[in-house]
Amino acid sequence: MIRIEGLTKHYGRVVALDGLNLHVPRGELFCFLGPNGAGKTTTIKILTGLLRPTAGRAEIGGVDISADPVAAKRKIGYIPDMPYLYDRLTPVEYLRFVADLYGIPPRVAAERTGGLLKLFGLEEQGGSLIRNLSHGMRQRLLYCANLLHEPEVLFIDEPLIGLDPYTIRLIKNLLKARSRAGMTIFLTTHILALAQDVADRIGIVKDGRLTALGTMEELRAAYGGGTLEDVFLALTGGSDAVSAEYMA
Repeated sequence: MIRIEGLTKHYGRVVALDGLNLHVPRGELFCFLGPNGAGKTTTIKILTGLLRPTAGRAEIGGVDISADPVAAKRKIGYIPDMPYLYDRLTPVEYLRFVADLYGIPPRVAAERTGGLLKLFGLEEQGGSLIRNLSHGMRQRLLYCANLLHEPEVLFIDEPLIGLDPYTIRLIKNLLKARSRAGMTIFLTTHILALAQDVADRIGIVKDGRLTALGTMEELRAAYGGGTLEDVFLALTGGSDAVSAEYMA
């Protein structure tokens, strides 16, 4: 479903991505991990059509994102780490606006809107202005908007920032259920426990290069066992930094 070949991105002399190759099949919940500045968000922005690569190519469901960005974007949803919502609309108005963008018939849009607002516990807030919603409610609304057109692929950059335990559990269960139903989910997170809990496979990137790829069991077997945190720190050099800090 997601195919990346030789993906490279330069910002002047800075190499954010360096020949990245990756395939994520349909229905996989894939976690893309790495330290700050490793290239995670750059990868997602290229895959969602917000950036053009310096070299290489990326496909979403067989559609080249650079060659036909409109067709590719119809297949995807994207939840960024710092989302923007239209504060002077209500949730119902916002979802109606999103439905119009994707050409969803009004009756279908109304049915899906009602179901999603109920799923995310936003029925009572449907007529309130978005600017009056809490952070958690705004995040839930963002999930509603991205699921409204039933995308084949959902990209999420840091899915649990600032959320309460109820919403965290809701989103974790939702992601697992949607991937089992065939949706491909590509997410980045610094919460390693989340990745260890939900991921079918995990990729670890450092300095724009993929340094490890596999299931949790495969990563443990290849890198000496332990938790995902142990594997992550060993691969990214973080264990040396932590040891040096405590020995100083």
